[in-house]
Amino acid sequence: MRLLLRRLATAAVALLCAGTVLTPAQASAAEAACQNLNIPVSLLEVPLLGLKDQTMYGRLCVPPGGSRTLQVLVPGGTYSSAYYDPPGLAATRSFRRAVNNAGYATLAVDRVGSGRSSKPLSELLSATSQANAVHHAIQAMRTGAVGPRFDRIVLVGHSLGSATAIIEAAGFRDVDGVVVTGFTHRVAALTVLPTLVALSPAVLDEKMSKVVGLDAGYLTTMQGMRYSAFHSPGPFDQQVVDADEATKDLIAPGEIVDAVVIGLVLPYSRRITVPVLVAMGEQDGVFCGPLASDCSSAESLRQGETGFYSPEARLRTFVVPGYGHSINFAPNAPLLHDAVTGWMHELVGR
Repeated sequence: MRLLLRRLATAAVALLCAGTVLTPAQASAAEAACQNLNIPVSLLEVPLLGLKDQTMYGRLCVPPGGSRTLQVLVPGGTYSSAYYDPPGLAATRSFRRAVNNAGYATLAVDRVGSGRSSKPLSELLSATSQANAVHHAIQAMRTGAVGPRFDRIVLVGHSLGSATAIIEAAGFRDVDGVVVTGFTHRVAALTVLPTLVALSPAVLDEKMSKVVGLDAGYLTTMQGMRYSAFHSPGPFDQQVVDADEATKDLIAPGEIVDAVVIGLVLPYSRRITVPVLVAMGEQDGVFCGPLASDCSSAESLRQGETGFYSPEARLRTFVVPGYGHSINFAPNAPLLHDAVTGWMHELVGR
């Protein structure tokens, strides 16, 4: 009898241990399958002689079971695709992971002139030329020219990436939805200064000066300026600031000028005829505040932005409480992720 009990106990322990071993394997199996893509693009709407002479890097992640819907994620100025999946931070700060877990594929790109994308003369870069490049990438994903083919594509932007997304969606009308984050049609003239003064020539930066192919026109943020430029007055988290500093990237002056003229002065966004979601940090110092956009609530944001979009856009808005410009780094970033994926479920579909 004792021998039987001993054998049963041994079997129970083995079964429990087997369960412990299997759990991580099952979680790992549920992870999205990711691959790096180098997509031929052009800064021109119609490439000369059909030549796509630039390369746009993208990290494509597809959830288990696949997806017919793709989100193309365009980062803002001085950010790369790492904005959507910051290395070294908790999964709660990963926009990419949240979207994949909700059943959608993602392509997080580096704007031309940043990250692992090609580095042309900085004078060639503008929000419009970036929109042309993103358009070529979208067409490649629709046709399956560089990987899986997708039936529905939603364009997601942050800050300068949102201006690019607006120009692309309004000009080419080749997407099924647009998510605008960190961008409204009113600049906060009273509080935007810390972001602007943070910029300096990239060739003077210890890290960025090592990037091959840069000319003197490329800019980045000065050391130690990330919190004041993009996170303040949100809660200070040294780990977040360090991760942001470690992955900082480039911007060209022409991108800023073009974004202001077309994204702000001209209501180009009224040409968008697919669903639009605008999400902001409550305390975004670049676009929100006195004499700028009222980001105190989703409804006040909607009232301020609705006139800049067509009725077909069926504008929805969302506000991340208590954070500044780069809302994917907020401690409550999952609120943003849930808002985006919920909007996707309702208005776009998987």
